[in-house]
Formats: sequence, C-alpha cells, structure tokens
Amino acid sequence: MSRPTRAPGRLARYGFGTAEGDGGARAADLLGPDGLRLWRPVEQEPVDEVASELLAALSRAADPDLALRQLHRIVEAERRTDGGSTESRLLAELHADAGLRRRLIAVLGASSALGDHLVAHPEHCAALRTAPDGLAPTAEGRLEPTDGGNPVAVLRSAYRLALLRIAAADLTGGRGLEQTMAALSALADATLAAAYEIAVAELAEGTERPRLAVVAMGKCGGDELNYVSDVDVIFVAAEDADLSAATLVATRLIHICGLVAWPVDAALRPEGNRGPLVRTLASHLAYYRRWARTWEFQALLKARPAAGDLPLAQEWIDELAPLVWRAAERPEAVEDVRAMRRRIIDHIPPKELEREIKRGPGGLRDIEFAVQLLQLVHGRGDETLRAPGTLPALRALVAGGYVGRADGEALLRGYRFLRSVEHRLQLQGLRRTHTVPTEPGALRWLAAALGFTAAPGRSAVESFRAEWVTHAAEVRRLHAKLLYRPLLESVARVPADGLRLTPEAARNRLEILGFADPAGALRHLQALTGGVSRTAAIQRTLLPVLLSEFADAPEPDRGLLNYRKVSDKLGSTPWYLRLLRDGGPVARRLARVLALSRYVADLLARDPEALRLLAEENELAPRSREVLREGFLAAAARHNDPVEATRAVRAVRRRELVRVACADVLCRAGALAPTPTRPDGVNRPAPGLADITEVGTALADITDATLAAALRAAQASQPAPPGLRFAVIGMGRLGGYESNYLSDADVLFVYDPPAGTSESVASAAAHAIAEELRRLLGVPAPDPPLGVDADLRPEGRQGPLVRSLAAYAQYYARWSRVWEAQALLRARFVCGDADLGAEFEAMIEPVRYPADGLTREQVVEIRRIKARVETERLPRGADPATHTKLGRGGLADVEWAVQLVQLRHAGAVPALRGTRTLDALAAAERAGLIDPADAAEMAAGWSLAAQVRNALMLVRGRAGDQLPRHGVELAGVVRLLGRDDPGEFLDEYLRIGRRSRAATERVLNA
Repeated sequence: MSRPTRAPGRLARYGFGTAEGDGGARAADLLGPDGLRLWRPVEQEPVDEVASELLAALSRAADPDLALRQLHRIVEAERRTDGGSTESRLLAELHADAGLRRRLIAVLGASSALGDHLVAHPEHCAALRTAPDGLAPTAEGRLEPTDGGNPVAVLRSAYRLALLRIAAADLTGGRGLEQTMAALSALADATLAAAYEIAVAELAEGTERPRLAVVAMGKCGGDELNYVSDVDVIFVAAEDADLSAATLVATRLIHICGLVAWPVDAALRPEGNRGPLVRTLASHLAYYRRWARTWEFQALLKARPAAGDLPLAQEWIDELAPLVWRAAERPEAVEDVRAMRRRIIDHIPPKELEREIKRGPGGLRDIEFAVQLLQLVHGRGDETLRAPGTLPALRALVAGGYVGRADGEALLRGYRFLRSVEHRLQLQGLRRTHTVPTEPGALRWLAAALGFTAAPGRSAVESFRAEWVTHAAEVRRLHAKLLYRPLLESVARVPADGLRLTPEAARNRLEILGFADPAGALRHLQALTGGVSRTAAIQRTLLPVLLSEFADAPEPDRGLLNYRKVSDKLGSTPWYLRLLRDGGPVARRLARVLALSRYVADLLARDPEALRLLAEENELAPRSREVLREGFLAAAARHNDPVEATRAVRAVRRRELVRVACADVLCRAGALAPTPTRPDGVNRPAPGLADITEVGTALADITDATLAAALRAAQASQPAPPGLRFAVIGMGRLGGYESNYLSDADVLFVYDPPAGTSESVASAAAHAIAEELRRLLGVPAPDPPLGVDADLRPEGRQGPLVRSLAAYAQYYARWSRVWEAQALLRARFVCGDADLGAEFEAMIEPVRYPADGLTREQVVEIRRIKARVETERLPRGADPATHTKLGRGGLADVEWAVQLVQLRHAGAVPALRGTRTLDALAAAERAGLIDPADAAEMAAGWSLAAQVRNALMLVRGRAGDQLPRHGVELAGVVRLLGRDDPGEFLDEYLRIGRRSRAATERVLNA
C-alpha cells in the first residue's frame, strides 16, 4: 500500500516552505482550519475553487511564505476588528476582485515593511481595489489626505497609501521603471509641499509668510527617485528679510519629512553642512561665482523646483545656468573630475565593492557620472542635453550623436536593470540599501522579485547573476568609452557647417581624456580628418573607436601619433582604411597595440602592411617550428646574393615578431583577444603574457629559424671542404626556450672535419662560415637586429670562435670549470648538421649531468660566483627589489637554484635533464628534491619576473630589466598584464619576489 503524500509536501509545489526549509509545514498551519481555512489537510487540496485561485496567486509572489504570513496577519487583524468573526471580508474581496488579488499579494510577497503597515491598517488594503470602471488605482504620486487629526500623522498615512499604490503598480507591471521613478519623485514633491505648508502654518502668529523656495536636487531633482533615499534639496530665500522665518520653515520641514517619509538632506548647499541652511538668491549667486567647485556645478545639473515659492526656485536655476555651462572650461575641471571618481571608489567598504550596484564599478554611478560629464561638456552648445534626468539626458546624447546608438542602448539597459535591482532591494524592508545580498535565501527572493525563473541547467539565482555580471561589465567598459565618441564630432572638420566645438573647446576635451598635449593631439586629428575626401570621411568614422583605446592607455598622445604615422604611410592604400572600417576588431586592436607598445609601433612603422595580421584570428597564432623553418629557408632560397637572402630572412623574422608581439599585447584585451583555431579545431586564446613559456618558445623558434636560414646563406657563400659538418648549438635563454623580444642568440659553433682534410683547413672554413653568419645578421637594416653572441664558448672571448667536436670534448674533459658545466645545462642543437648536434649533446651529457653530482667545493664555488654576479653585475643605481633579472627572487635567483639542483642530481634523476627552467623545477619537486611550497614560490617569482621583463620591452621598445616604481612605463606594464592599480601590482611584485628569494636561498643552502 502506497504511503500518502504529506500535505506540506503538496504545498511545497506552490512554493511554500522552500525559504524556511520546513517543506511547507508552517504554510499548512496558516492555510488550514485554524488559519485562513483555504486548505483541507486530510484531502491535501484547496477547499474550493476560490481557495485554489488564491493559492495560485500566492505561489506567484516573490516570496510565497512571506506573502502568506502577511495575509494571515491581516486577516487575523480584520477578524479582531470585526469582533472575532470567522468570515473574512478581505478574502471575499480577493476572490471577487482579481486586480486587488494580484496587487495585494505582489506587495505582500515583495515588501515586509508594507505588509507590516497593512497589518496595522487593514483598511488600507482598499486602496488597491480595482475602480468601478475596471481601471487600476492611480499611482502617480498624488497625496489624498483625510480630514481631521494631527496633520503630520495624516500626512504620514497619506504618504504610505500613495507609496502602496506605486509599489503595487510597479510590482504588477502596471508602471514601468521610468514611470515608477517619476511617481516616487512626484510623491516626494507633494510631501515636501505638504510639509512646507504645515511648517508655515506653525509659524508664530503675525509672522509674515516668507518667500522660500525648495529646490530638488540629486535623484529627486532628476525625477528618478527610488523607494528609500535621502531627498536632496537646497533652500533659497528671496531677501534678507525672509531669512529668519525661512530658516524656521526649512528646519521644521526637514523634521516633518523625517517623521513622515525619509530624511531631507541639504548638504549640497553652499559650504555643505557648515554653511547656513537657507541663503538668499544673491548669496547663492555670489558663492557659485567665486567659490563653487566643479562637482557642485555637476550637482546643479539635476536642480528642479519642488515646493514652496516655485517661481523663485526657477529664477535661482535660471540665474545659475550660465555658470553651470561654463564649469567645464575651468582650469581645475579635469582634476576635480578625477578626484570625484577617486572619492566614490574610496568610500566603498572593500567587502562590499563587488556587490555595490550604485557606487561600485559597473554600477549606477558609472552611468550617471559619465552622462553628467558629457552634459557639462556638450550642453554648453546644445540645449537639448540640459535634461535633469539620467535617462532623458542619455537619450539626448544618443540623438545628438554624442553617444553611439549601440553604446547608448547598452547603458539604458544597464541602468534599467540596476535600478530595478535597487528598487526591489529597498522595497523589501523600506530601508536604504544598494548592496546585493550574499545569503542564499535573500538571493532567491531577489531573483524571484525581479522575475527570474529557473531554466534547464540554471537556477533563477544563476540567471540573475549572469545578467548582473553582463550588465556590470558592459557599464564598466562603456563608462570610459562614453567620453570618446563625442570627441570626434568636436574636433573633426566637416564640410560647410564648421566644427561642432571650437578648437579651444576640443583641446579642453582632449585634456579631460588624458592627452598631455591637447594642442598637438588636435593637430593630428585635424590632419587625419580634415577635408572632404573619402579617406577623411572614413577616418572620421574610425577615430571615435581608436581614441577610446588611446585614452585608456598611459600615454594617449603616443598612440595617436603612432596611428598618424601608420596612416600617413598607408592612407592612400585602398585596403588600409577599408580593413580598419570593415575588419571587425582590427581598428581597436591596432589602437591598443599602438598605444601600449613602442616595440610593436616601431615594427609597424617599418612594415605597416603587417597590420593585416590583426584581421584574422589564426594569423595571431605563432607558427609551428617546422612551418617557420620552411618559410625562412624558402625566403633565403629566392636570392643568390647572401646579403639579399639574409635581408629577406630578417624581413620574415620581423613579420613573425609582429605576430607574436601583437598576440602578446592583445591577450588580455577582453573581446579583442585573438582566439585562433588550433589543429584540433578548438578555439583557444593566443599565447601571451599570461603564458610566458609559450611566448619564450615562440620567440626561440623564430630565432632558430632565422639562424638556420642565415647559416644556409653563409654556407652557400663560403667555400668549404666537401663533407665538412657544421652545427649551431643554442645556449642561455635561446637554449632554454626562454627568449625575450630583444634577446641576443647565445650560441656555440661546432664543426667536424671530413676524413682526409687537415685540421687547419677545416678550422678555417668553419671559422669563415661562423663569421659570415654573424656578419649577415649584423648588417645595418631597418629590421630588428639579431646579435649572435658566442661568449659562452670555452675560454670566452679569448678562445677560438669555432672548435671541432673533438676539441670541445678535450677541453671539457680537462679544463672546464663548474660554471661552464652550469652553462651547458641549457645547451641544445639549433641548426646545421643534426647528427653533429646530437653528437655534441651526447658528448656534454657527463659534463652537465655528472654521475656523482657536485663536490662540496664545487657547490661553494657556485654560491660564490652567484654572490659575485649579484654584487658586480647589478647596474649602478638599480633597485634590487624590482630588477627582474638580477633582483631578489627574480630570474637569476630561481635559475641558479634550479641549475644547482640539476648539477647535483641530474646524473641520478633523468627527469631533471632538460633546458627549460620551469620544467626542471617541476621535475625537482616531483623527485622530492625541492619542497612543494618552495617550488611554487620560485615558479611564481620566475614567471612574474619574466612576464614583467617582456612587458617592459614591449612598452619601452628597448631592452630593460628594471621595473619602475611609478610613471607611465609602470602604468603600461600594469595595463599589459591586465591589472588596474599600479600601486597594488607593485606591492604584489615585491611580495612575490620576497617569497621567491626566501625559497631560492633555502634551495641554494640545502
């Protein structure tokens, strides 16, 4: 016999009990015979069709349990009022009036505070009844006070009734977001006006009614008030004679509104809370003309007459308007704007930063801040932008062409979503909050209140989070970009009708965007966009996107200058501008690499056509070792002249360096990051600073291919005995696949004479080949040079440039020192005769991987050499804490420690026999030779130092190992690494370096 289903389980299907975790047991009590009498516990079903309808309505509430509890409390209060009657007039009305049912239950499930109010005043439920004509009750923010009683109490009751109607219309879709905000603002105006009249009526008998204006500011002034917020106002008196009575009225008004609805905040007045509460019109004008700061004029954008003497309020606004629309021209305006943004972020508690929908990154303040700044700048010449509300102003900016349609729509959607979240959060308890909760139950309620439902594979909360993250990211991105598109219309020359802004205003705009030389930037823009040619027209279309990227970089001026150089070279080429205009992300990718990397900018200046690489995802993936070698050899084979052959090879090398460097710069650029299709058909991000080992491998492969092709040209031009074998051995960073953008090629040259050929003839021929190789790669050319450094050979610069395999074997067997064995740890065959390369590697195996490890004296010698290198090779004045190569916990520290472990143990542990630092470190950890914690610290220190070193070279365009502690180069490195705050990044670098240093010392001293 099957076991009957419990009633609570059946009720859970209606959504009851999910929040409380009781499976609906509490709901069963409230709905059963001792409660609302809507549920038969034995039959486990509603008592009738009426009850079924009500249960279905409760199930659709944001919180069915809350709605049920509140409804039960209201009915109980009603029954007590009716002398204990068992019948409920409210339940009967809910059956008869579907509109009332929908509105009341929506309110009860979304707002515990309004539910509590209705429990205290059950008769107020009638305010939500459907009118006889079938229309919903009006919800426009009008007060309907009753007669008699204390005027403040009457006003409070009327305010709550109006708020109840607004909330019901909002929750049931009767009014949209903008209508709700307008209704709340109208209710605030009506409440201020009523409180004003109460305060005037309380003046002492015989006191003349003062001329006092109440000017709405902030959200109230912009007709975008939320449910619970301070109402910002400024009080203005007409004359000095009005001040005494006006101050009494203003003070009493603030007190009344605090009792009735919300705090009134007059802190936006001149001098803030330190200044007088009420000033005359003349006093206001004197202050704003002499003392007001930029943010105070920005606040005046939302000023609107609200209560009291409305003509006086309008006169005040009209008198101040000319000052508002000149504020952006003030010399300190740029710093004022930056300081305001810093204050907004600094005032957010760190634990709330990511959950703040108002002030946090990607929040409402980002949208409001950007819109208001554009209003200040462009509203001077375009009166259509002088709207106090954020949404009307944003629409005006879009209509006027100051903001792109897609960007404007994204911000409108983001604003509506974020304000809706704010409204639901505040409506729940009628308290001021802008922070998304973390508690699971509260998140489920919020998602339900916003209309999110579960979908296959995704809960309602997950759907809410996904949309929130999407909107926040888009708002955060567009917050900065919103400033740039108007710049195009401000500085670009257009036919006949002249400029949108004067050149001086355009210069001010460029300064706001961060250009250090606005006049020079303006000249570049005029050169690019001037005239009536098609080229100029396309440039005017492109520049808004490009300028947005330039302005995001630490040196916007350099990005614009580099773009002009490329455009000057390719501007008449048919494909150039067409590619930028129609090539998807090409324009923005180009802007980013030109603004952030002098290295790439220099390469593109030498080879502008290489920017075609930016158009295809797969073009930004490094070529395989085999493809590179074939391509470089083919380029060399097209020329008989070795100099021309090598020039062709160097040109191919330049193109490959552009490929890798662009992928590197773009790898953390969000939507601009390339995602090439790999051979397995999967789209994966291109290697970049995030994967330093792939960058090092890609650059080493390019160097290998360059050396192979140049060796082919050198051998073709230098006669050699038949059968002479010649090979190039990679050393140092080349051997370890850890090359950077400006690395020389550390090599050894080895040859093997053919049988029957004298050693002197073979040596001379091999020497001639090696010298020719170095000469060809060192010929002055517009391409980046590749130095070939053979100083790691036996006896260094004093020894012969080339040795035979036998000579190397003899030297290493008899004369080599421990540091030379250490250098050989990175030796690998690069090009030339592969068999000879393999023989060389086999010959040095016992040297670099000694079977018995190192003696105590050899260990001490390595430590001594390291200490000397650290002391003598660190440049004078260098900061050892931030020197990426020789600094504390940097590249050299980790490499010396790892190489010492290899020398001591690789003879017995074959897994240690590799040329790559991180691979050897990982093998040492697996073998138990290095503590896992130390290995992790060392890997982190080496990787970060290598990333920073590469980033420094990309930013500077020249070699450098010192990370600066401030300035544009530090900012550029931080930007390339995908970070935001240079100070925080520097602290992180120092912290990781200290930990890496401590770990390497433990390994070295083990």
